[in-house]
Amino acid sequence: MKKTGARSAAKFDVAAVREDFPILDTQVGNHTLVYLDNAATSQKPQAVIDAVSHYYSATNANIHRGVHYLSGAATDAYDRARITVAKFINAAEPRECIFVRGATEGINLVASSWGRQNLKKGDEILLSGMEHHANIVPWQMVAELTGAVVKVIPVTDGGELNLDSIGSLLTPRVKMLAITHVSNALGTINPIQELIQRAHAVGALVLVDGAQSVPHLRVDVQALDCDFFAFSGHKVFGPTGIGIIYGKAKHLEKMPPYQGGGDMIERVTFEKTTFRGLPERFEAGTPDISGAIGLAAAIHYLEKFDHTALAAYESKLLAYATDAVAGINGVRIIGEAPEKVGVLSFVMDGVHPHDIGTVLDNEGIAIRAGHHCCQPLMKRYNIAGTARASFAFYNTTAEADQLAAALVKVKKLFS
Repeated sequence: MKKTGARSAAKFDVAAVREDFPILDTQVGNHTLVYLDNAATSQKPQAVIDAVSHYYSATNANIHRGVHYLSGAATDAYDRARITVAKFINAAEPRECIFVRGATEGINLVASSWGRQNLKKGDEILLSGMEHHANIVPWQMVAELTGAVVKVIPVTDGGELNLDSIGSLLTPRVKMLAITHVSNALGTINPIQELIQRAHAVGALVLVDGAQSVPHLRVDVQALDCDFFAFSGHKVFGPTGIGIIYGKAKHLEKMPPYQGGGDMIERVTFEKTTFRGLPERFEAGTPDISGAIGLAAAIHYLEKFDHTALAAYESKLLAYATDAVAGINGVRIIGEAPEKVGVLSFVMDGVHPHDIGTVLDNEGIAIRAGHHCCQPLMKRYNIAGTARASFAFYNTTAEADQLAAALVKVKKLFS
């Protein structure tokens, strides 16, 4: 995220930012909404809402097929969106960025297409103990088909990867390291560049689940040197139903199509079909055109800000909220890595996370409660789930105070 607008690190104004997000004025009963569920999905600025609305009201048409004005306008906007995404993550070429429904479909695409083609019996897929189910289940499925084996990097009590175990796990048998950049359940920022270098040293490819990192960190896929990188638009202030799987062209060009249908073909006969090159090869059928346009609008919105300013603000906000919540007797923070994004997961003595979430909702505070699609990680900590407050740069210290005050009410209610 580079500074391209008037807002700067020295003049970061959260009140002004909040004016860009109309949903934050929502009334929940007698309370103004306190939205702390950003790790599940982020809210959308007016610029994104307007971009999607403009597509449907002014340029709605299918792309790459029509010769009329609307089709041309829609195609141009869709193709420009891919260029915007490529610049945002610093892909070498726009064709390395494939539009998918989200990080989940992106991971499934790689697991299915690359995995079926390259994995064989005895090969290993290395995951971590903090993975989202979306970066576990697809690899289990392809392992069952190919005879490959899934191995797991353990997680420490504090919520970090046990790097001491890497040496014994990263062997030449590992063909793919599929790992989260940032944990959705803990907020932990993993040492992703080091892990990529170590995986490449033994000949393994690396897929990075960036769903939680892209909203908070500056991502440069060329600097990381990852082979694949997946993220979802809806977590980075864009629409739902759109996402990106980035892949180095040298890998994508060798991979078979993930789905068959229109727009991904070169020629079809009943005897044989030939396929187009990148990126069309992996985008069968009518895509989420409005979603791609909305994602580009979200990226343009973020580029108005100084990335350093956003990161500093979010870091201070997380520290403030952590102190406020940790100071409540009977509350235990789950995930205390020194390097984190704005995710605060916790449990409360004698109170189920769903009960915490319900009471907070009555106070107008939206959090997430449960296993966060990380059941193996919850098992690691011997808990059913956590309550999770997750922050974006439009949240405030006043909202953190409201969260802490509401948790005191929860404690009194269940004591």
